[in-house]
Amino acid sequence: MQEQLAALLDLVGQVPVEVVYLLVGAGAAIENLFPPIPSDMFVVAGAVLADRGFLDGRLVFLVAWTSNLILALVVYLGARRFGKGLFETRWGRWLLRPAQLRRMSLFYQEYGTLTILVSRFFPVFRVLVPAFAGISRLGFWRTSVPLALASAAWYGVLVVGGVLFSRNLDRLLGMLGTLNTTVGAVAGLVALGLGVLWWRTRHAGDAE
Repeated sequence: MQEQLAALLDLVGQVPVEVVYLLVGAGAAIENLFPPIPSDMFVVAGAVLADRGFLDGRLVFLVAWTSNLILALVVYLGARRFGKGLFETRWGRWLLRPAQLRRMSLFYQEYGTLTILVSRFFPVFRVLVPAFAGISRLGFWRTSVPLALASAAWYGVLVVGGVLFSRNLDRLLGMLGTLNTTVGAVAGLVALGLGVLWWRTRHAGDAE
């Protein structure tokens, strides 16, 4: 991870400031479509450069937050508009049967806001949950407000941490590594539980 951040810092140090902000925004946004992109590294790199006087930390936060939020809402709106039709196809019905979609919609109507708020702190889930909120036709404000709050909290922590520990990257990356490992382990357990639930409700749907 340290090599990735060092390489990223070398790269952004060779381009205009406007391009650096664009890279921070693009890195934070594209995570909503392609989770393997290390979006956090772009934000941390921006924060480190802010501490070193190249960027404005407040602008780094604003660019990362708004970019991530806007594309997450685009995913939500796209899923709300086209998602139901997708799951009416052969492959869609194999992935989630109608009974499972009804269960998911009921779950989102009751717990959707809390689910979105919590999921934004977990890799992969932060991508899937807005999409399924759209498919479940959760209201716009019940989706956008927790998305905005959770993204603001997460990127606020990354920017503040990057600024405070920019002179000690080993410590910063160690903290991020520990956090990501812990979050990844919890996400893995949640994914396992969801997999079991998917299998059980899949067969339960046959009887309905």
